[in-house]
Amino acid sequence: MEIMSLEADLKKETEKWIKRIEKEIKNVRLKDASKKRLLENVRAYIDDSKYFTKKGDSIRAFEAIIWAWANLELGLQFDIIKQVPTTNHENHVE
Repeated sequence: MEIMSLEADLKKETEKWIKRIEKEIKNVRLKDASKKRLLENVRAYIDDSKYFTKKGDSIRAFEAIIWAWANLELGLQFDIIKQVPTTNHENHVE
């Protein structure tokens, strides 16, 4: 695989996962307000991914979006956040 093709593929995958996580994060709710740092970190990694994408640093952009997903998934797995129906509200606490 050529380097240019790899770069293009990585950028395409990163952009796909950014769109998916931005949609998904609208559907989660904190179960405990003291754990709000988790969602702040997820959002920070999303922003980092967008920044690196804009700068043409595909590797760091992909890495950042993977970290965003990892934090989101761990939050769900460890019952810190939960999925809720789509709303326009942000960081709701149960």
